[in-house]
Order: sequence, then structure tokens, then C-alpha cells
Amino acid sequence: MSTVSQTTKSPRLKRVLGLPATVLFGLAYMLPLTVFTTYGIVNQITEGHIVTSYLVTLVAMLFTAASYARMVKAFPMAGSAYTYTRKTLGGNVGFLGGWALLLDYLLMPMITYLVIGIYMHASFPAVPQPVWIVLSLVIVTALNVAGIKMVSKASSVLLVFQTVFLLVFAAMGIRAATNNPMPSIVDMMIGQGPGTTAIFAGSAILCLSFLGFDAVSSLAEETIDPKKVIPKAIILVTLLGGVLFVIISVIANLAFPDWSAYTSVDSAALDVTHAAGGAFLEAFFTAAYIAGCFGAVLASQTTVSRILYSMGRDGVLPRRVFGYLHPKFRTPVYSTLAVGAIGLLALVIDLTLASSLISFGALSAFTLVNIAVIKHYYIDQKRRSGLDAVRYLAAPAIGVILCLWLWSSLSMSAFVVGFTWLAIGMVYLAVLTRGFRKAPPELPVADD
Repeated sequence: MSTVSQTTKSPRLKRVLGLPATVLFGLAYMLPLTVFTTYGIVNQITEGHIVTSYLVTLVAMLFTAASYARMVKAFPMAGSAYTYTRKTLGGNVGFLGGWALLLDYLLMPMITYLVIGIYMHASFPAVPQPVWIVLSLVIVTALNVAGIKMVSKASSVLLVFQTVFLLVFAAMGIRAATNNPMPSIVDMMIGQGPGTTAIFAGSAILCLSFLGFDAVSSLAEETIDPKKVIPKAIILVTLLGGVLFVIISVIANLAFPDWSAYTSVDSAALDVTHAAGGAFLEAFFTAAYIAGCFGAVLASQTTVSRILYSMGRDGVLPRRVFGYLHPKFRTPVYSTLAVGAIGLLALVIDLTLASSLISFGALSAFTLVNIAVIKHYYIDQKRRSGLDAVRYLAAPAIGVILCLWLWSSLSMSAFVVGFTWLAIGMVYLAVLTRGFRKAPPELPVADD
């Protein structure tokens, strides 16, 4: 095992995860039931063609997931898009890539805490919503401090509960669909749709469902044999999650085909589950969704704490705080507590604004990772012959185009707030580098 003098006496993240645990972590982060979170909104935008939007998003994300898989082979380290862009495109671009990525990761736990509070308060009106938010935040933060193995086990259990619900929903939804006129596949996919613009607008929203593969890449320093395990896990999580989202959307559309008749587009899942299985399935959905939210927030808070740790270890963020590992648990305890503190914004923030920011940050980071593949393999390593030209130029270039196309479909509010966030990052970077006269600090870390 190679070492670096600066890190010889420092504790390291534990390598304890194998392929199954890593895949389950990514799927838990993606939250299989997240398809119902934006189901009504996207189905209304696309006039009943959410399945097509999911397929477009899946294709775009597979190209990007392939780029993540290639970059983790080159740099099997914590930090995800921040690490890849920094190592290939330079410290300044790497910082901005990490800054864009922070936008979605910092807000993902917060949104999930907010959703937990909303649903739990609806089920138990006597308990104020803020109580549920704070209680769930304390439990999840404590599990994250305890270690990645504890998080992995808890996420896996909650994922099983969601899977049971999805199997019951599929059976009852298919049975309910037999009572409705069966549309043709062409009508469901294309029909008299609203056109390409609306399909891509829906796809831009749905890309939030696929953040699990990015979360997997951040666990490279806690995975056994990461150069083999992480690339496989990234592709499997993207493919399995995408196929699952498509199947659920098909069943939901068949069980409740009239997209214009939702009681509320924000809670269209309640109309769908009630149509599929009555009050029983509606109550089962609420319980499974809350369980899924806990699994997702466990995974998302773990991911962003590792990204903050990577940036703190490099000195881009204060090293004593964000680059610190607990000597016993070997987890980035201060980074984890910082993410928990940000989660308290769930008490006051607007859900719509936060969702827009996540889309902006995710697609910005995805674009940079695709560019990083071209820079590292095709330009720097000159791997340009035969299939290498496809792997390291054509495929990531398609990924860039698809991500930018989805990115351009976001709302104006997403651009305003997103570019404001990037402007803040630029100012901080200017201060950090003394007016860009020196490179951002970096701590070289040898990989085990």
C-alpha cells in the first residue's frame, strides 16, 4: 500500500462495501418511489407521455453514467464530479464543478426532510411538522456519524420495504388496468403528444431521479476494489433504476389513464394508488414512501458529507472542519453535522425553488464529467484508435449534448438562482486563490 507523507498518520475512510451493498446504496439514494414525487407534474407537462420522458432521460443518463464509470477507474477517490474535473480540467474548473454539485447534494437531504415532515404531519396532525423534520434529521445524522456500514444496512432494509410495496402496486395496478380501455404502445409513447419541447422539459425534471449513480461514485474510498466494483455499480444502478421508473410509470398510466383528472398534480400518486387498490394501497403507499424517504436521506446525507470531506481534505474548504475524520468511526463527522445543519432549512425553504436548484446543479456537473472523459482519455492519454474513439470521444460528446439539451429545458427561475450560486462560488474561488494568481490548494492522496 502506497502512502503520502501528509496523510500517513491520518485516519482513512473504511473500505467495507462490495458490489451488492454499493448497488443497494445507489438504488436507495435514487428512491424507487421517487417516480411518484413528480409523476403528476411531468405527466401533465407531457400530456400523459411521462413514459417517453423517462426513456429520454434514461438514455441521457446512461451516457453520463458511462463517463462516471470511466473516470472512477482513473481516479478511485471520494469527491465524485469534483475530483474528476479537478484532476483533468484543473483546480479552478474542478472547484466550480464541485460547487455546482454541492447545489443539488446540499439540498437533496433538506428536501427529503421536508417531504417526511409533510407526510408525517398529514398522518399525525397532532404533531407539528417541524417536530418530524427535526426528529428525522437527528436520527439520520446520528446513523451517518456511526459509519457507512450502518447506513448501508439501514438503507437496504428500507429498500426492501419499498420493493414489497412496488410488487403489490404492480399486481393491483395491472388488475385495475384491465377495467380500463387499453391504449396502444404508440399512443402511450407518442400519440397526440405536445411535442419534443414538452417531452424534454419533462425529462429535465426527471433527471433528479437518477442522482443515485453519482452518489455511488462518491463511495470509491469506502468500497473494496473500487476500480472494478464502482463502474459496475454505476451502470447497474442507472439501468435498474431507469427500467423500474419506466415500468412504474406504465402501470400508473394504465391504472389511472386520465392525466387531466388529478385532484392535485402534486399528489397525483394518491389518485393513482387509490384507483389501483383503494384506501389500503393509498395507506400502504404513504408508509412505503416515508420509509423510502428515510433510505434516500440516509444515502444523500452520506454522499454530500463525503464530497465536503474531499474538498476539505484538498484545502478548498477549511481542512480542520471538513477534512477531519473521526478517529473511532472514521467518518467525516463535522461534514456530516454541517449537512444536518443545512437540512434545518427544510423548516423555512420553498420546495419548488429547491427542486429547480437541484436540476441546475446536477446537469451542470454531469456535463463537466462527460467533458473530463474526453480531456483525460482522448486528449491527454491520446487513446484515439478503434473503439477508444467511441468510448472516449463519441460517447461522452453525446452525453454532453444530451445534458445541455435537458439543461436548456429548465425554467428561468432555475437559471437565475443557479447562476447566482455559481457567481458566489466564483467570488469565493477568487478569494481562495488571491484573485486567481495561484491554484486552489490540493492535498495529494494515494489510493490504497
